[in-house]
Parts: sequence; structure tokens; C-alpha cells
Amino acid sequence: MEPDGLVAHHVTLTVGDLGASSAWYQKALGLEVVAEREGAGWRRVLLKRSAGLMIGLTEHDATASDDTFHETRVGLDHVSFACAGLASLEAWRERFEGLGVSHSPIAETPVAHVLVFRDPDGIQLEFFAPKGT
Repeated sequence: MEPDGLVAHHVTLTVGDLGASSAWYQKALGLEVVAEREGAGWRRVLLKRSAGLMIGLTEHDATASDDTFHETRVGLDHVSFACAGLASLEAWRERFEGLGVSHSPIAETPVAHVLVFRDPDGIQLEFFAPKGT
């Protein structure tokens, strides 16, 4: 029997300002806070849309205040969200333009259409719509 899994339940990102990042993810992506946690030296907010992937945002006391994300360092390169098709990407682009969220043009790759954007800490995020959808 093969083990199950490999379907993402959540991703947790370290952020510099939990309040600002939480507000940005709620506004830009339409996520809602579903839980808040705190431990010795950290605070976390869990965000989610009605269905799907949950995103955790964690602020650590040990993170330098001037630290920013860069995909060329070991660790995370980017997070990609699946979209049903090109029309969905266009709807996200329109939402971002209405909210003033900076983003790339919709790009065509050999396998998909992609819309790239960054959160307040510079973490690269993208919407990915496979070609033919």
C-alpha cells in the first residue's frame, strides 16, 4: 500500500510584521483568520479561504527587523497557487489592480499561464493555470 499525502495542508511563512502581513493576505487574497497561536518568542496567524490551502504567518522575536526574503537563498523559492484557467488569472489580475497590489503581467510558459506577485516581505507568490484549462 502506498502512503497517502503529498497534498499540501498548509504552508507557514516567516514574516517581519505579523499585523501588516496578515492584513495584506486578507485583503489581497481574500483569506480569513481561522486561528491565532503564540509561543515563547513567536506569534502565528493561520489564514484560509472557504476551501483549500491554509497559510500560516509567523513572526519570530529572533528575526532581524531589516531582514527580507530572497529566493536565491537556501529555503523557499516561491509558493504557487493553482487556478482553474486563464479566466481565473485574469480575475485575479483585475482584483489586484483594483486593490493596488503590484503584480507581473500574465506570462505564458511552455506549460502554463502565470501571474506573479510578492507579499510585504518580498516572498514571491504566483497563480498558475495549466495550458488547456
